[in-house]
Amino acid sequence: RAAEEEWQSALRSMPRTAYSARPDILTRINRIRTMDTLKQMNLNDMTGNNFEQCLKCTICTVYCPVVPANPAYPGPKQAGPDGERLRLKNGSYYDKTLKYCLNCKRCEVACPSGVRVADIIQNARIRYGNQIPGAREIALSSTDLVGKLAGSLAGLVNPLLRTAAAKDILHTVAGIDRHRTFPNYASETFEKWFKKNAQAGQDAYSNKINYFHGCYVNYNYPQLGKDFVKVMNALGIGVMLLDDERCCSIAMISNGLAKTAARNARHNVKVMEKAVETTGAPIIGASSTCILTMREEYPALLGIDNGKIRNSLDLATKFIFRQLAEGKRLRFRRDYHARIAYHTPCHLEKLGWGYFSIELLKMIPGVELTILESNCCGIAGTYGFKKENYEVSQAIGRPLFDQIAAVAPDFVACDCETCKWQIEMSAGVSVKHPVSILAEATDDSPNVEDE
Repeated sequence: RAAEEEWQSALRSMPRTAYSARPDILTRINRIRTMDTLKQMNLNDMTGNNFEQCLKCTICTVYCPVVPANPAYPGPKQAGPDGERLRLKNGSYYDKTLKYCLNCKRCEVACPSGVRVADIIQNARIRYGNQIPGAREIALSSTDLVGKLAGSLAGLVNPLLRTAAAKDILHTVAGIDRHRTFPNYASETFEKWFKKNAQAGQDAYSNKINYFHGCYVNYNYPQLGKDFVKVMNALGIGVMLLDDERCCSIAMISNGLAKTAARNARHNVKVMEKAVETTGAPIIGASSTCILTMREEYPALLGIDNGKIRNSLDLATKFIFRQLAEGKRLRFRRDYHARIAYHTPCHLEKLGWGYFSIELLKMIPGVELTILESNCCGIAGTYGFKKENYEVSQAIGRPLFDQIAAVAPDFVACDCETCKWQIEMSAGVSVKHPVSILAEATDDSPNVEDE
C-alpha cells in the first residue's frame, strides 16, 4: 500500500512531457486526478449521489417535464451524471442551460439506481454558476423581508399588483412575466394571530408539537396555520411556535444565493435543535417543499449538518395520519360534501409521502375523491415568475390543467403553496391544503354525539 501511494505521488508530480507517448500512464494519471477531485468534493460521502451509479438508461430524461417543453435544456442525464464527468476534468464544461432545471426531483423519483440527479445539477450550479444574482432574484428570494414589507401595506400592495400597469412595469423592468398572478399578502401575520388568539390555550394540552409554519403561512395565507392549529387541537395536541424561524431557503438556492441560503439553514437548524432538545417534541410543517428542503437539501446542497433534527422533521399529513392510525379520532361533520381532485406535488412524490394526504381525504365522509395523474404543475417556486420561463412553465403544466378541467371538481387538494398559485391562476379552480379540508370537515361543536 505504501509503495502504491508513493507511486501515485510520483505520477502526480510528473510533467506531461514525461508521459505524452505513454497512453497507459496517461490513463492512470487521469484516473488518479479524478479520484483526487472526487475526494476534494466529498462526493464519495454523498450517499446515493455518485454519478457513477448512473446506468445511462435515460429514464430520467423521459420523466423530465422540461425536456419536451424547452429544447434548449439538454435533459437531466446530460446535465447531471454525463455533465459531471466533464466538469470534474474542467469546470469550463459547465453549461449555463442547467438553469432550466426545475429541481422538481422527478428524475430522482424515476431513477432505478437511486442517483440524486437533481442534486448533482443543483450542486453544479452552486459550484460553477458564477453569474451574480440580480435584483429580481434577490427580491424573489427574500421572502421574509418582502413579506414583512408587503404585509404592512397589504391594503395597497394587493390591489396594486393586480393592475395592468404594475404588471407591465414588473415585466419590462424586473423581468417578472406580466401574465403571472402574485399571491395576496396578509395584513396580520400568522405569528401575530397565534400569539394573540391561540397561544395561551395550548397549555391545556399535555402532548405538543413544534410548528414550522413557513413564509407562505406567515405572510400570505395565515388561514392554513389557523386550520393546522384547529386540527392539532381536535386531536388533543398543542401547538408551539419555533423561536425566530426563517425561510427554509429553497428560493435562495434556486436563485443563486447559496451563501445566504446556508446562513438561513444554519440558523434554522440551531433553532430546531434547541426546540427538540428543550421540548422533546417533533417539528411539523404543512409545506412539502419546506420539509423536503430542510430534511434533504440542507446537507446535500448547502453542506449543513441536520443530523440531530432530521428525523424530527415531519409533514403535517403524515403526522396526522399516524395519530389517527394510533387510535386518535377526528369527528367529521355530517353535512360536509365535496368533489375533490388531489394533485401530488413533485417534492411530495420525492418524499414518498403522498399516500398520507390521499388516505386522509378518503377518511372524510361525503368526499368524492379523484387522484390526478402524476404531472408537474410547472411553476417550480419562483421559476415560473420569470418572463423567460413563463411559456415553458405553462406548457409543462398544461396536461395537469387539462386533467383538472376534465374532472371538473369543486376544488383541488394539494400540499404545496406554489402549486396552489399555479393551478388557481391557470386552471381557474380553487386549491385547498388537505389540512384545511380536514379543518373544514371537522365538527368541533359541543354536544355532538360520535358517529
